[in-house]
Amino acid sequence: MVAQSKGMTRVLLADDHKIMREGLRSLLEEGDGLEVVGEAENGRKVLEMAEDLRPHLVIMDVGMPDLNGIEATRKLVDKMPNVKVIALSMHSDRQYVGGMLEAGACGYLLKDSAFEELEEALSTVMDGRIYLSPDVADVVVKNFVRGMPTEAPSVYAQLTPREREVLQLVAEGLSTRQIASRLDVSVKTVETHRRNTMEKLDLESVAELTKYALREGLTSLDN
Repeated sequence: MVAQSKGMTRVLLADDHKIMREGLRSLLEEGDGLEVVGEAENGRKVLEMAEDLRPHLVIMDVGMPDLNGIEATRKLVDKMPNVKVIALSMHSDRQYVGGMLEAGACGYLLKDSAFEELEEALSTVMDGRIYLSPDVADVVVKNFVRGMPTEAPSVYAQLTPREREVLQLVAEGLSTRQIASRLDVSVKTVETHRRNTMEKLDLESVAELTKYALREGLTSLDN
């Protein structure tokens, strides 16, 4: 299927649903030239495992708890620019597609795609090109025609990486103390990030932060 000139293509799977990961592993292991080296259930785990496993390719779910696929991709590509990322999602909405591509993903595949399309996506991305599912490509083209690239950056884009992490964790119901422990920072630091985030987004409560995170696809009700 996909071959590296110096060996197998090492693949890391990232999805918060175990059944989805097992299905992907089963499909990929049927092909030639691929080795699934690990599975991660959230974005933070992806970053930890990638440093140890050094994958060539990460198949990344967009909506994961703790750290979503968009932020995980951004951090991963920043640390390991040679790693290819293919987004895998149920959603073809602009905020998901644009978020993943802007973060550095080389492909965007819908979860209801046939295995043949996954094969094509892997081959295309490992060949150094961009792959988009047809429905996703349609969204990208329409946004370009409407002049989306020339629009002013969203307020969300003005948040720092740490503010984005805190926003997601707050939206997922973690307490300030739990967030501080998760991010290995002080409670005061978390409170400062939350306050700055609310000021930038012009929001006044945790409930509004949660609604914003859901609307922007940073987390989901499943999480």
